Order: sequence, then structure tokens, then C-alpha cells
Amino acid sequence: MEQPENGAEPAGAAGDAAEALDRPLPEGVRRRVVALVSDAFGGLTVAELPNQLRQYARFTPTRRAKFAGNAMAAALENDPVFRQRIGERLSRAQPELSAALESGSPPAAADPVDVAAAAYVLRPTGWVKLVAAAGEEAQRADAERADEAGRRELERLREELTEARGLIKSETERLRTELEAARREAESLRRRLRSVENDMKRAAAALRSRDADIESIRSEAAAHVSAAESESRRLKARLGEAEAAVEAGRRAAREGRSIEDMRLRLLLDTVLDAAQGLRRELALPPAALHPADTVDAVEPGRMSPKDIAARALSETDPALLDQLLALPQAHLVVDGYNVTKTGYPTMPLEKQRLRLLGGLSVLAAQTGAEITCVFDGAELAAPVLLAPPRGVRVLFSKPGVSADELIRQLVRAEPPGRPVVVVSTDREVADGVAKAGARPVTSALLLKRLSRV
Repeated sequence: MEQPENGAEPAGAAGDAAEALDRPLPEGVRRRVVALVSDAFGGLTVAELPNQLRQYARFTPTRRAKFAGNAMAAALENDPVFRQRIGERLSRAQPELSAALESGSPPAAADPVDVAAAAYVLRPTGWVKLVAAAGEEAQRADAERADEAGRRELERLREELTEARGLIKSETERLRTELEAARREAESLRRRLRSVENDMKRAAAALRSRDADIESIRSEAAAHVSAAESESRRLKARLGEAEAAVEAGRRAAREGRSIEDMRLRLLLDTVLDAAQGLRRELALPPAALHPADTVDAVEPGRMSPKDIAARALSETDPALLDQLLALPQAHLVVDGYNVTKTGYPTMPLEKQRLRLLGGLSVLAAQTGAEITCVFDGAELAAPVLLAPPRGVRVLFSKPGVSADELIRQLVRAEPPGRPVVVVSTDREVADGVAKAGARPVTSALLLKRLSRV
């Protein structure tokens, strides 16, 4: 059949507009329509197919129905030319059914679904009623089949229920018999368990009694061992004390005289240096003192007490530290970590020590004073590998001894009269060394002086 020219609608298109379905096609009718279109699809050329269906031209009817069902149904509904071509091939394939539909009297023996599908494609007069009637008939048939299937399923379930009840009854009897046997066995086991528990209680009581005896014997043995160890430690302590006393006596006999001589010589050097420094400071003439010189008066050019007070230095003036270190045989004792944690607390301890000792080395070279720097070594995990700089003695306190106590020991070891300067901000350290005759100064004063190095 030739396609109408200029896009004119084929005959019957106007009739389609007059009749239309008011509900979707029943699912069974829709599947049969898709199958009819898929079968007739292969008789058309690619040019006779709508654009959206040309990609399925080479598919088999089964694959076309599976993958292009929705597209074919839409084209059949919306494209009258395509529907007319499918109708022509349907008329040739089923001429009797087509003629009966055209005459308005479909065969009574025909399948209602086939009649509805053919009427939907051919669109004869009254096709909507045929489709609706076929849909209702198909629904009734489906309902009847469903009822029949339901009845068969219900009958099967009833038979299974009867069989299950018989099985449950027999299984219940068997379980009742087994339960009774299990109860008798449980009662027997319960009696045996009580007997075993009594035996275990008696064994536990005997074991506790034996453990008590063993613990008593062990306590007595431990007491004897502890007493023996205490006596051994006491004897070892007395032996150590005796050996220490003997060694101390020997060392005192060997070194006592030399230490006292060293202290006396150091004190004598201090007095001599102080006297020479005083002579230089006062510019005393070599002549002897005359009686007139004992009269209290102010001579021209001499400083009055007010002038002397005006020359006093502040406790925070770095020049004060220079004056103290300029004294004869001066000894500067520095509380190391007290100074570093005042001046640069954020640095690692190793770098704190190196920075402080570097400044003290330069200070020792400038002043010639003896300098000892003390660090707290009570919490050190291992000995510190440190090469002391020139002119600075570096000491770490022993475990159990604080750096403060080591500083006080150093001050007490000096002979009375030697100038000793202790640098620490710790008030307890400052008060302690002051009572021992040393001159305490703050860590801030030393830091100011080192900043000029």
C-alpha cells in the first residue's frame, strides 16, 4: 500500500478521532498488540518504519517485542500511517477475523484477547467497545483462573495441614517419650552431681587446711630469712662504716694537713690581694700615719659620706657584678638551670647549657675570677657528655642531692673571708648562702652582664 502524499491522513483517521479509549489497554491485550506489531514489523521496509523504530528493523520478532515493545505501542497509537500498514498485514495474515471485525460481527468462538488486539490495530467502527469487552472478558477469565488456582492451592494446603497435624501428633508423642526419659536421666545426674559436690567440698576443706599449714610454714621461713637478711645487712653496714672510718682516718692522716694548708694559703692570698687592692684603691702613701691624720675632718678633694652613697650601684646594674668579681680571689658560683630558665626557657636543656657555659667562659677570661656552674643531675638518665669550657668548672649534683644543696656545700667548703658570689633567683638558696658568708645576686643581673660579652 502506498503512503499518502503531503502527509494527508489515511481513510479512517477521522473515525479514530471520534472513538478513543477512556482507560489504558488491558495488559493481556497490550501484550497481544505488541506481538502482532512485532510479527508484521518484519514485512515492512526501513523506509516504511517510523524513525524511532528503524533501529529495531533487524531484530527478531521476540527481541523486538522485548526491547521495542513500548516504542512500537507508542508508534501504533500516534502514527496512523504505521497503524494502517500494520493493519493491512494483519488483514492478509488473518483475513477471516479481519473481515468479521469490519462487518461488526466478530466470531463467537474467537479468543476475546485476539479480537480486542485485532480491533485495536484495525480500528473498525465500534472498536472501543470490542476492546473494552475483551478486556472485561480477559479480566473475568483471569479472575476465574485465579479462583480456580486459589481453590486448588487451598485444597493442597488443607491436605498439607492434615498431614502436618498427623506428623506433629506423632512427633509430639515421640518428644513426650524422650522428655520423660530425659527427666529420669536428669534426676539421676542431679543425684550424682550432689554426691560429687559433697566430695568436692570435703576435698576443698582439706586443701584449705593444707594451704593454711603451708602458709604458716612459709611465713615462719620468711620471717627467719628476713631476720637473717636484716642481721646480714646490719653487719655489712657496720663493716662498711668501719671500713669507711678506717679509710677516712687514713685519708685525714694523709690529706688533712695539705687541705688545711691549702685553705690557709688561699685565705692568706686573699688577704694579701685585698690589702694590695685596698692600697691601690685608697692610694695610701708609704709613709707612716701621723697623729694629725687621726682627726676627723674633711680635707679638700676627699669624698664625703654623701659622695660615697651617690657612687653606690643598683642591685640590677651589671657593673655591680664586675665590682664583685674584681675582688681578690673571687669565686662565682652559678645555679645553671635557674639562670637558663630565666633567660631562655624555651630552648632544649642541652642548648641552654651550651649557651650559658659559652658566656661564662668569656666572662672568666675577662675577669680572671674562678667560676663554677652547677646543674641539677638528680633526674639524668645517663651521664652528660660535655667538655667544660676553659676557665669554667661544671658540676652535676648526684642522685638524691639537689643543685641547691650542692651550691651550699661549695659555699661551706670555702675559707671564711674569701669573696664568694652566688647567682640564683631562688630565695631559699640566696638566704642560705648569705648566712654562710657568700654574696647572692639575681639571675637577671648575670644575664644582663652576659649580654655585654
